[in-house]
Amino acid sequence: MTAISARAIDLPDETATARLARRLARQAATGDVIGLSGELGTGKTSFARAFIRALGRGDEDVPSPTFTLVEIYAFVGRPPIWHFDLYRLKTPEEAYELGIEDAFAEGVSLIEWPERLGPLLPQDHLRLTFAPGPYATARRTQLTIPPSWTERLREIGDE
Repeated sequence: MTAISARAIDLPDETATARLARRLARQAATGDVIGLSGELGTGKTSFARAFIRALGRGDEDVPSPTFTLVEIYAFVGRPPIWHFDLYRLKTPEEAYELGIEDAFAEGVSLIEWPERLGPLLPQDHLRLTFAPGPYATARRTQLTIPPSWTERLREIGDE
């Protein structure tokens, strides 16, 4: 088994964030969990929106699940995408009410604020940690890559 690795990627604007999201969406498979960490306004929802649209027609309405906590998207020939925003969770156990077990088993889980899951967060998840970049539109993301993603991400950032 390969160890967890890390890789930093500079994202100069929202277009670059969307490009990264599309590349990851093409690689995602049933059972994948992708954690999106970072402070408010660092691009987590923009990334999730681009990821989801990459699997659909490209013009899907993708609201932030800040108040609903979860939105589910179904696409022909792809596993469903479960988009969670766990900012308002008070305890990890509240995620059971959102269907987190079904999401982990049947779909691809995009989870904003994954640290709120505590011990319920699978160890073998891909983590993207977003931070502000050197100017207003720029972001920097740190990918924490588990063994299950190592081969799939070998070429990432080289396009």
